[in-house]
Amino acid sequence: MAKTSQQQTGRQGEDIALNYLNQRGFTLVKRNFRYRRAEIDLIVQKDKLLVFVEVKTRHDTSFGFPETFVSAEQAELIVAAADHYVRKNNWSGMIRFDIVAITLLPDLKIEHFEDAFY
Repeated sequence: MAKTSQQQTGRQGEDIALNYLNQRGFTLVKRNFRYRRAEIDLIVQKDKLLVFVEVKTRHDTSFGFPETFVSAEQAELIVAAADHYVRKNNWSGMIRFDIVAITLLPDLKIEHFEDAFY
């Protein structure tokens, strides 16, 4: 099945976010982790810190900033999925929830919000 334009934009944003995080010393653990109704875009690790990353990508900001599109319900679903992941994999280190907001036009802009929610 062909991907929609929105799915292609989302995948492009995840690729950009992953490259950005790799350049800052994070290693990819899992991409597009699904649990029940939740999906975590990226799970990355740096030392003993496991970070659950929601990536929001927009072509431009004419309808608002990408990071504002993470709803309280979505954050709750991500936290539940992360809790499942941590228990399933016996993770004993620290965890964090981040948002990487990407705007593609007029120029590529990447904003990383650490501890964005919990």
